[in-house]
Amino acid sequence: MNLTLTMDEIVNAICLNMAMRRQVQPSEIEVELCWDEEHGFSAQVWVQGRHQYIVESNMLEALEQYVYNNHGQRVFRSQIQLQVNDEDMWADVQLN
Repeated sequence: MNLTLTMDEIVNAICLNMAMRRQVQPSEIEVELCWDEEHGFSAQVWVQGRHQYIVESNMLEALEQYVYNNHGQRVFRSQIQLQVNDEDMWADVQLN
């Protein structure tokens, strides 16, 4: 069984994860998803006026937590595949 997470769900997962880490409200976080051939998947994150980049492993960690908290399924990074095409990004999650 598979679960597909939309680009909005990926952004929400990162917002929730960063809010927990920084002890702020998720609404105080802005996320822009990125992909390029040289660096792969990443995201630009703004928290309380501070900017940082997170790499794919951080994104996968956020998605692990999101799937557990919102779908009740424990998954590991190896079960999550980020995908991209010209206009969209999504995550395919293999459920047990």
